[in-house]
Amino acid sequence: MCVGCSQRRSQIAIADMKSAITDDAMDAIKKENPKAIFIECDVSVFVQVQTAIEKVVSTFGSLDIALNNAGIGGESNKVGDMTEQAWLKVIGVNLNGVFNCMKHELSQMAKQKKGVIVNMASILGKVGFATSAHYVAAKHGVIGLTETAALEYATEGIRINTICPGFIDTPLLAKGGITDHPEVKQHIIALHPMNRLGKSEEIANGFIFLASDDSSFISGTALTIDGGYLAQ
Repeated sequence: MCVGCSQRRSQIAIADMKSAITDDAMDAIKKENPKAIFIECDVSVFVQVQTAIEKVVSTFGSLDIALNNAGIGGESNKVGDMTEQAWLKVIGVNLNGVFNCMKHELSQMAKQKKGVIVNMASILGKVGFATSAHYVAAKHGVIGLTETAALEYATEGIRINTICPGFIDTPLLAKGGITDHPEVKQHIIALHPMNRLGKSEEIANGFIFLASDDSSFISGTALTIDGGYLAQ
């Protein structure tokens, strides 16, 4: 999911694959912001992302804040046993999708001489995790993209950071077979010193901080929100 926002007008655009989940999300968002728009977009398809960013700018006049949040899980397997299809699918969304979004976002923000980009990585962008090489590699790549772009655009009024969540209690975990299986869920919970999964609101709070002027001297960082996972 790629979120574009015009900070001046407090307008929001959600770009995502259309589904019941996005319909529900838009219903909730529109209750707070009736002018919010939805743009159907597959972030792994370069031209669709370009069209989405153009739509945001034509609708709101600028792109001030972007959250690149699209991500999928995938096949669980050792590197030597992982299928090429499984590898390419996860890399296509989790890494190529972030590049596609950043390329078009940065093009617009460079014209404006201002902007904020927040990329969603993971604690698995900092460590390994058995049977998830595609996901781990993609998230390591997101952090590298973030750091490199932050250096390149540091003098152009553009800040770029990433968030590295621990395991967050979302539908993605259920789809991955984690929260639907009590024994697996408890094992994952036990990996976090706080002995619980994170909440989506806790990650949202991190995004709000990085998107705000309160973080005006922060760029190129990876904000870890993981209940102590990486401190071990």
